[in-house]
Amino acid sequence: MGEIIDAKVRRVGTSLGILIPKEVIDKEKIKEGQEVRISIVKKPSKEDVDKAFGMLKGKKRISFERDKTDRIDRYIAGEY
Repeated sequence: MGEIIDAKVRRVGTSLGILIPKEVIDKEKIKEGQEVRISIVKKPSKEDVDKAFGMLKGKKRISFERDKTDRIDRYIAGEY
C-alpha cells in the first residue's frame, strides 16, 4: 500500500495534472473517479544540488590525527 513514483507535471486545460503510471494503477487498484491522497515533494534541480555541494568548495579541511601516545602513556601508568 502506497507507492513513491517520479512524475512530470503536465498542463491539462488551465490546470496542471500528474499522470499515474499504469503499473501503479494496476498494483494499487485505482479506479477512475476514485479519490486518492498524494504528497507533493519537489525534486531538487541540478542547480540546487550543485549549489549545495558548491558551498563546500574552498573550505579548509580540518585534519584529524589521533594522538595515540596519550593512551599508551595512560596504559603504562595503569589507568586502563
